[in-house]
Amino acid sequence: MARSALPAVVLGGLVAGTLDILYAFVFWHFRDVAPGAILRSVASGVLGEAAYEGGAPAAALGLGLHFVIALGWAALFYVAARRFSALVQHAAVAGMLYGLVVYVLMNYVVVPLSASPLTPSHDGVVIVGGVLAHVFLIGLPIALIARRTLAPKAA
Repeated sequence: MARSALPAVVLGGLVAGTLDILYAFVFWHFRDVAPGAILRSVASGVLGEAAYEGGAPAAALGLGLHFVIALGWAALFYVAARRFSALVQHAAVAGMLYGLVVYVLMNYVVVPLSASPLTPSHDGVVIVGGVLAHVFLIGLPIALIARRTLAPKAA
């Protein structure tokens, strides 16, 4: 990754990760799920069921993993956008589509292949909220931040 990529990837990952986790905290608050439980569910991807008994250390691990994943998605988009200029030229649409791809891959590939006991939800509100969050809070910010670095500078 080029040196100039680092600020875009870090900023994209931090913004997307922050927006996504705040969304999760607010959404699940109304379903009586505490932030610590959300973070432990992320940690369950590597710890399995033990994460739910892991207390604050498991929650901290979950928060760290959440941001590592967000940084990974930001890096992947950045690398793709360097190769395919259409992702930069049409960053808003590309970012929203990327968010949809991230949603599908996370929920139907990554989580099922992890140690997490979670299964994809069949609750329409959870699905719609999750899709919208991934489209507007993950994919879109990552793409717009990558565009700032990759778009040709005006003379």
